[in-house]
Amino acid sequence: MKSDKNTKLGVVLMNLGTPTEPTPKAVRQFLEEFLGDRRVVEIPRLVWWPILYGIILPFRSPKVAKLYKEIWLPEGSPLKVITQKQVAGLQSRFDEADVVVKYAMTYGEPKLAQRIAELESAGVDKIVVLPLYPQYSATTTAAIYDQYANLITGQRNISNISIHKEYFDHDDYITALANSVRHHWQSHDQAEKLLFSFHGIPKRCVEKGDPYERQSRATAQLVADKLGLNDSQWAISFQSRLGKAEWLTPYTDKLLESWGKEGVSSVDVLCPAFASDCLETVEEIDQENREIFLSAGGGRFEYIPCLNDSEDHVDLLEKIVTEYRI
Repeated sequence: MKSDKNTKLGVVLMNLGTPTEPTPKAVRQFLEEFLGDRRVVEIPRLVWWPILYGIILPFRSPKVAKLYKEIWLPEGSPLKVITQKQVAGLQSRFDEADVVVKYAMTYGEPKLAQRIAELESAGVDKIVVLPLYPQYSATTTAAIYDQYANLITGQRNISNISIHKEYFDHDDYITALANSVRHHWQSHDQAEKLLFSFHGIPKRCVEKGDPYERQSRATAQLVADKLGLNDSQWAISFQSRLGKAEWLTPYTDKLLESWGKEGVSSVDVLCPAFASDCLETVEEIDQENREIFLSAGGGRFEYIPCLNDSEDHVDLLEKIVTEYRI
């Protein structure tokens, strides 16, 4: 089928969100919304609220604010700045008379409802919401579906909106990741180990049917295959756990520590689940986990940046959006 040239498409790139500034107050506001979502923390509220409001928010907010301050850019939060660049890059691929691109955050501002209202005012006929989460999880992407459900509950004339669920095995995504590794190897020697570090989720989520672990492992395997790596040259791990419950293993920090003790000469770390560099990549991986590996006796440590607003990444986003113009 040929695309209808009279149809105007609206696109909303959705990322997790970020504090408005690197201060304890702003971080607390962000964490309260984020960790207060039942999709993120499934613990019964009577158990969770005392932990959240009595321990996490008062004590964690100042610590996290200090970490944000270390990575904060003159233009703002890295995640927000990069997401804005992704919007600009994708918009440059389309005539604004045909496709209008905006961004929204699941937590913080701007909200999905606000962006949809803006697009509808701009006269779009169809909207595609594109979560910047390659691998689907109820802890991330499903929260966007929740916001959409809440939105249409109050609408009489429901908008024509599609949500792109996942792209963990999209060929352009795998190619973009492989190219980012190859580009890194052009300016750095290939490391002894390539580690794919994905954001973790509680193990019980997978036991209840969440496909995130399966999709993460599939992504890593596809990239390793495209790079021609054998099983001894790469591994997968999961980072950013919270609380005492068991999360997906192996844990990134524990694996890097063991590699350091084993005398692994060099490690390259790639974070395929993150579309944009943020606190979890710039601080947690490139600073905290670097120190863990080196202090344990490891050799060279290199972090390979996220796809961010690279041409390959914009190519992927363009390909996905174009599918909705058919």
